[in-house]
Amino acid sequence: MSDAAASAPALPASPSRRLPGTLTVYRWELRKLVSQKRTYLGLFLGTVLPLIFVVVQLLIHHRHHEADNIFASQITQSGLATPVLMLLVESFFMLPLIAALVAGDIVAAEDNNGTLKTILTRSVDRGQVYAAKALAAVSYATLAVFLSTAVATAAGVAAWGFNSVRTYSGTVVSAPKGLLLVFASDAVFLIPLLTIVCIALLLSTATRNSVAGVGGAVGFTILLAILGQIPGMGSIQPYLLTDQYANWHGLLRTPTDWAPIWHSAWVCALYAVPALFAAYLTPAKISRALAAPEIGA
Repeated sequence: MSDAAASAPALPASPSRRLPGTLTVYRWELRKLVSQKRTYLGLFLGTVLPLIFVVVQLLIHHRHHEADNIFASQITQSGLATPVLMLLVESFFMLPLIAALVAGDIVAAEDNNGTLKTILTRSVDRGQVYAAKALAAVSYATLAVFLSTAVATAAGVAAWGFNSVRTYSGTVVSAPKGLLLVFASDAVFLIPLLTIVCIALLLSTATRNSVAGVGGAVGFTILLAILGQIPGMGSIQPYLLTDQYANWHGLLRTPTDWAPIWHSAWVCALYAVPALFAAYLTPAKISRALAAPEIGA
């Protein structure tokens, strides 16, 4: 090599070529979700159940009576009892299923379709793809929970009014405060639900199979629920993921019981953090395409 060639300055990168960031990839993922049928299937399931519940209660002319659950006894007294009851009903199966519909499929489906190579041609690295897909799955689960509660609240208030409501402690709170507590309970419930998202994402990346990703995540929660009912297993029950589904109840007490909420946070972290790292470190997590050299590297 000549001295002139050796001393020649490197050509500057073309100013017109701008590599996409993680947020840009995240927006791509959101656009994909908007165009896919499974996205609307989950949201439909989450919103139709509250409507069916309210219609059934109106048709049977539900009368006030004592019930095991304090909110069940207030169905016709305040519309704010409806979203609480629906969160109770949906939290153990329906909402985890809805969250897994996207998280358990978001990597596997694209790997099977062979479209990940198209993403790589845009000079997007593996970490960006993984982060964007995880954020999209989290966003979808969050939307499903709050949309379901919004529909349940609107239907309940339309049927029985925006009235004060009694909490688990028997304390009566005003309607505006009750509404705030309802949506705060959703935020707390997201702690275990997003843990399900992490587990479904791991199964989706590790197996590259949508059925395994969705069914495996839901099956895992069912298995834990069964495990918690086995005699002699009471000592491990507080550390089961399914036991965290009801820890949002602490917000509906006076004063607020923060202990189960903090407990849920660190227990769920024991499940979620390893699942996220394992998914990222799984050699076959997105496909052999992601192991290929990046364009322009």
